[in-house]
Amino acid sequence: MAATAVTANSGNLPIVSVTLDLSADPVDLTAALVAVPSVSGDEDVLASAVFGALRDQTPHLELTRSGNAVLARTDLGRPTRVVLAGHLDTVPINGNLPPHWTGGGDELVLHGCGTVDMKGGDAVMLHLAATLRQPRHDVTFVFYDCEEVDAARNGLGRIERELPDWLAGDLAIVCEPSNSAIEAGCQGTLRIEVRAAGRRAHTARGWMGVNAIHAVGDALRTLHTYQAREVDIDGCRYREGLQAVKITGGVAGNVVPDECVLSVNHRFAPDRTVEQALAHLRDVFAGYQIALVDSAAGALPGLDAPAATELLAAAGGTAVAKLGWTDVARFAALGMPAVNFGPGDPTLAHTKEEHVPAAQITRCADVLGRFLSS
Repeated sequence: MAATAVTANSGNLPIVSVTLDLSADPVDLTAALVAVPSVSGDEDVLASAVFGALRDQTPHLELTRSGNAVLARTDLGRPTRVVLAGHLDTVPINGNLPPHWTGGGDELVLHGCGTVDMKGGDAVMLHLAATLRQPRHDVTFVFYDCEEVDAARNGLGRIERELPDWLAGDLAIVCEPSNSAIEAGCQGTLRIEVRAAGRRAHTARGWMGVNAIHAVGDALRTLHTYQAREVDIDGCRYREGLQAVKITGGVAGNVVPDECVLSVNHRFAPDRTVEQALAHLRDVFAGYQIALVDSAAGALPGLDAPAATELLAAAGGTAVAKLGWTDVARFAALGMPAVNFGPGDPTLAHTKEEHVPAAQITRCADVLGRFLSS
């Protein structure tokens, strides 16, 4: 048994508290974590269970709590430190709890909210925290809250402000789903508004106005024919993207619109800064008013760092580019290389059909165990 629970009636999801067995098989531990609902902002029960299990079962670790984030670390005087990070929260439940199993043997699969994003990764981290008593690197384990909501609420940001030394290290491994493959670095992202101005008129006398929606036609044609860059960095191929994601304009069905706003999302390779990516878009949409709405820098792979090279060898020697933005960028901004490595298919994250093969959980635990101990 990976967990025992004390329950009280609370609709269809009655768990009030849970005691976790961190020495259990990480596959069973994943199921125990998934059985505890932890939608963003409501992680207290799971965070308390994680904190209690670490307090009672890992006397070799220093332990602290920040809100609904739980942090633990070794202090063995090793010359290098590895930070393992995983978020405890999930997106809202969509009729996919409690968890259930299908298949068996090598085809065993666990289904349920959070199986992919990312309680399989959390289970691997917890198992390693309990079973690796003398790792060759000092290790910090960060279980944080509110990753699935606004970036301002992300627990890593609070930890960086209040407990910055807990995020220091020579390599960060974010155990987000990656199909149990090393995904190096991540893309940057920014969103802009492309604005066109017009002049209102009655649509019966449309020639007396200037239609702002029509005026973004060239911008839409530019997006349709845009050739995205593909960039190779450290053997990882990053494919960029530029997509219209929203368009607004018009005030009434009989008025020529005097303003149109086209929202565009740009995913860019980490060899460009936010400023360079924005300058590129100003060239692409020359002649239009451009306003930056939000942005986040990417993260270079950093696979030439010694600890990253060792991890790559333990995982079989290959890595792929992370096509998307993840919290590896937060660690890269702190000056350390960072990768994504966790069980589960990321394309299933946030879907009702979330499920994770048990074999991927086992592989991730084995790879990280070899890396940290041999």
